[in-house]
Amino acid sequence: MAFGWIDEQAQARRRAGLVRILRPRPADSPLLDLASNDYLGLARHPEVTEGAARAARTWGGGATGSRLVTGTTELHAELEHELAAHCGFEAALVFSSGYAANLAAVTALAPHGSLVVSDAGNHASLIDGCRLARGTTQVVAHADPDAVRKALATHDGPAVAVCDTVFSVDGDAAPLAALAGACREYGAGLVVDDAHGLGVLGDGGRGAPHAAGLAGADDVVVTLTLSKSLGSQGGAVLGPARVIEHLVNAARTFIFDTGLAPAAVGAALAALTLLRREPERAARARAVAAELHARLTGLGLCAVRPDAAVVSVRAPSPEGAVRWAADCRTAGLSVGCFRPPSVPDGISRLRLTARADLSGDQIERAVRVIGETRP
Repeated sequence: MAFGWIDEQAQARRRAGLVRILRPRPADSPLLDLASNDYLGLARHPEVTEGAARAARTWGGGATGSRLVTGTTELHAELEHELAAHCGFEAALVFSSGYAANLAAVTALAPHGSLVVSDAGNHASLIDGCRLARGTTQVVAHADPDAVRKALATHDGPAVAVCDTVFSVDGDAAPLAALAGACREYGAGLVVDDAHGLGVLGDGGRGAPHAAGLAGADDVVVTLTLSKSLGSQGGAVLGPARVIEHLVNAARTFIFDTGLAPAAVGAALAALTLLRREPERAARARAVAAELHARLTGLGLCAVRPDAAVVSVRAPSPEGAVRWAADCRTAGLSVGCFRPPSVPDGISRLRLTARADLSGDQIERAVRVIGETRP
């Protein structure tokens, strides 16, 4: 029977407690949201939604083609200019998603004969980029510059190290300055995904590379998403102008994909304008994360100290994590639930995302619900 193996895999997932389901949410959900990545609380901000609506009215519902045909508008060019300026890089290139941006950066910068050194805790999009790249990939220990150095020492030729700036599972930050130092010893490039750093880390939310003193470096390339702190959709690659020009000519997820919809571009531009006007939002998101961590560990829960806005709370098992998240939901709180294979160490977690717009009462309510429902 065609696709008969699918039924076997479905049964295995059920036995392991790893079945995933979609839960369509209403426009006006009654749940307190600690599950989304809307770190700055901008996804529903009136200026952001108006930016999206205005762009759709002006440019239409879609980009109408690939970026190299009709999919590049003046709005796209403006967003690229503003992103590069805000984060401190020479140039930027906007993609239809952060996933597409990571695939583009890794595959286009790792040709035949090159070495890609990949952190063991990297996001799936970086991992898939490594799988698609024509170079050879070596996975090294998590957040370990010495492991990167040892890997680079084994290779004679072009090389690049790739990692998240803030890892999405536990919310810990990569040692970017040390990683850049290791790469420079061997003339290698550094590609970092700042999906969870933009808008949260760095002066005024300029991102983790800016905070590490790497902004504008000619050997550093940054990818990011517009769907987290900026409350929109899409992704981008930032770096030296010659790298961006190379991506325009070589990155398949840029050349063969339809351009980002104008509404998403308009929303991201409006959110970036807001962040520049209200840079304190970044510090507030970090403060909320720190308070959540302090209160949860005060209850005896095992939570990883956050370096940005992600707070990870260990669960006893995949089934326990699912039940815990479901009980939170019943009590009016939406939290993330990470289980294998989404967690590199096999330990299931509740994943909480701090938001700059959470009030003290909402933080108190979230901590109470998590404590009362723990397995």
